[in-house]
Amino acid sequence: MNLSYKIARRYLFSKKSHSAINIISMVSVSGVTIATIALVCTLSVFNGFQDLISTLFCAFDPQLKITTVKGKTFDSENDKIKTLRTWKEISIFTEVVEENALVRYKDRQVTATLKGVSDNFKQLSHIDNLLYDGKFILSDPLVDYATVGAGLSMSLGVGANFIDPLQIYAPKRNQKINLANPASAFNVNYTYVTAIFSVNQPKYDESMIIVPIKFTRDLFEYTTEVTSIELKLKPATNIAATKEKIAHFLGDNYKVSDQYEQQEDSFKMMQIEKWMTFLILCFVLMIAVFNIIGSLSMLILDKQADIATLRSLGADNKLISQIFLFEGWMISAIGAFSGIAIGLLLCYLQQQFGLLKLSGNIGAFIIDAYPVKVIGSDLLIILGSVFVIGFFSAWYPVQAMRKRWLK
Repeated sequence: MNLSYKIARRYLFSKKSHSAINIISMVSVSGVTIATIALVCTLSVFNGFQDLISTLFCAFDPQLKITTVKGKTFDSENDKIKTLRTWKEISIFTEVVEENALVRYKDRQVTATLKGVSDNFKQLSHIDNLLYDGKFILSDPLVDYATVGAGLSMSLGVGANFIDPLQIYAPKRNQKINLANPASAFNVNYTYVTAIFSVNQPKYDESMIIVPIKFTRDLFEYTTEVTSIELKLKPATNIAATKEKIAHFLGDNYKVSDQYEQQEDSFKMMQIEKWMTFLILCFVLMIAVFNIIGSLSMLILDKQADIATLRSLGADNKLISQIFLFEGWMISAIGAFSGIAIGLLLCYLQQQFGLLKLSGNIGAFIIDAYPVKVIGSDLLIILGSVFVIGFFSAWYPVQAMRKRWLK
């Protein structure tokens, strides 16, 4: 194997009798390199966007969220939930009642998601970092306050500290609508807007209002019911292990979700897009690697005299086949490692200087340049893909040579 490798290396870098073979070999290396660069940069950009979206969601979503498997609500005062409050791993324990309601401000009305939270919600989330107008306050001794999503505030035409209150309607439980007086079938409550928040996600910005949990319970005629419990763990606590421990303690009637699982659909869609793009680029890589077939075929024709000489010196068919297999593998390897090196350099430059912009208008998006994040496992998958495709592209002409000339 050492001899076949040395001969293959000489064939790759030495001048051939026909300059076209050198050109095709360089084209083959360049094609693999460019395709590998495209794979590295594209997957890194997808990783960057996923990391960005994860950061946006994590600013609002709790580390762990407990919901019921059956139905919408559960009792926050049952024995297991009471015991969970005392766990040493838990830093913040927040009760949440989340329901849809009709929100009206002057002559405008929309359907919104009302999120009633405990007084410690500010310590659970990074809500102060998400405000762009006003101050986050849940209530004072006289009045309940609301913090409204940016998109919803535009739909209603309301801003922080506006004088007029929001009117919030919710249907009364177990009561039929009186057609003569439909308004009697609804509970109504009032709250004043003190802040506007923005997560840069339509799911929250365009439909959510944060209010005190007592406000929501009164509106929907709840007592100790909650739709979820949101948890913040103490620093250095293993989130995955604590999640499994809580799930085991609560049993099958409850679901415990981490931040990824709370936005599972969004992250799964991004993963599907990422790997579908990877497959498309692998087809481009296959086309680029097919140049190796032409390069090896021409090299085999060019080296017929050398093959005859090697056979006269005692070289068997296996040794001669290995020479050209190594030739093809080296073209793939050089292209792969060169492509990864250049791709990493481009990703670094993009990360540091933001060379490729999202838009010509600064501030038009959340970020100005494409985000990138290099993941080691992606590089290993790219290397493996190049080597596998390169192996078969080298194997085909060598097998054809063995059938024709090495009988």
